[in-house]
Amino acid sequence: MTLTPSNMIELGSLLPAFRLPDPDGRQVASDDFAGQPLLVVFMCNHCPFVKHIADALAEFAREYQAKGLAVVGINSNDYASHPDDSPEKMREEIAERGYAFPYLVDESQDVARAFEAACTPDFFLFDADHRLAYRGQFDDSRPSKEETPVTGEDLRAAADAVLAGQAPSERQKPSMGCNIKWRE
Repeated sequence: MTLTPSNMIELGSLLPAFRLPDPDGRQVASDDFAGQPLLVVFMCNHCPFVKHIADALAEFAREYQAKGLAVVGINSNDYASHPDDSPEKMREEIAERGYAFPYLVDESQDVARAFEAACTPDFFLFDADHRLAYRGQFDDSRPSKEETPVTGEDLRAAADAVLAGQAPSERQKPSMGCNIKWRE
């Protein structure tokens, strides 16, 4: 397992437009969240870094959606080579984790490229004008650092600032995880 950091793209960047299906074929588009702060998480089912935070991410999403933050998960992995990330397995993951946010399939991987997503999990938090306010880690926990609790404190601080109409601290630590499984 190679540890890959997120690309720390420029704060203030505009949200790349997307329109993707969920595992059942329902389309979700970036325009659906116009005027609303939006968290886009590049994630998958099999990555140990995503598994490590998955329950806390589901809880975070429920809590912050109630506060007005839209949340979308996107799986861009090549599921031909990684069948645990197939739409069928995504359906199972949604049910198991209780994800209350759309978990979308980026089969072409074009959306991941537009975001310059590099790893799973990779977090992109946009303000209500859909300008990038945060790109960084969930928190300091890692699967190999069992003594560090999963709290989501970095993302929580950023989301709290965005929901208050303020800019999060520009001192942001990159997310770390498995690389996105690109097609050959």
